[in-house]
Amino acid sequence: MLLVIDIGNTNITLGAFEGIDLKASMRMTTQIHRTSDEYGILLHDLLLAKGLKLDEIKAVTIASVVPNIMHSFVSGIIKYIGITPMIVAAGTKTGIKTPTPNPKEIGADRIVDAVAAYEIYGGPVLVIDFGTAITYDLITEDGSFIAGVTSPGLRISANALWRETAKLPEIEIALPDTILAKDTITSMQAGLVFGCIGQTEYIVKRMLAESQIAGCKVVATGGLGKIISENTDVINVYDANLTLKGLKIISDKNGVGR
Repeated sequence: MLLVIDIGNTNITLGAFEGIDLKASMRMTTQIHRTSDEYGILLHDLLLAKGLKLDEIKAVTIASVVPNIMHSFVSGIIKYIGITPMIVAAGTKTGIKTPTPNPKEIGADRIVDAVAAYEIYGGPVLVIDFGTAITYDLITEDGSFIAGVTSPGLRISANALWRETAKLPEIEIALPDTILAKDTITSMQAGLVFGCIGQTEYIVKRMLAESQIAGCKVVATGGLGKIISENTDVINVYDANLTLKGLKIISDKNGVGR
């Protein structure tokens, strides 16, 4: 069994693959100030709660955008699962070309998403990840990562809205029935969600127009991406497990877990 782990700024998402099948997925919050024992015990307990036997895990692959937790997190895996994980980094075989001025600056999560979208849905493809930040990455037909856009995620925008204003409350991020809001909460929801939909549509159309790439699929992922994808026609596919699938594909390309 292969355990894949995506360490994001807000959440850590884990997936257990048996062959090509995703047997289980789980999520925990990302906290910098945890020891290797704390991470190890959390992982141990999560896996057992999902009915997974630790001795069946033969390999672990990690993609991370949070370098400050990596020492403790990796140490926890080694101590409690007994495996030294592969870390997706520059030099890892991915099948994606990065003809950009500073390819090492591209986050591992973006490369993983690009791999999954390209391998599963084909190129050219524009992949959007609605995470802590919203990322838009354009992959050509030959698998070249040629452009990326980064904007604040919905939760970042929401946190700024209620933290930087005296009277606006903390609210649930949800799609209101109408943009014609008549109270404070729905007016904030309308601004956040419809604003994000509008941003998504504009950025997608602008990227495709400037790149002059025809026949490009648009694939979205990320926790809040479902709300957006269901309310716009510029997104062709929403795949909640895109990142986990990308980690599995990269693991296979590097002979991990065989």
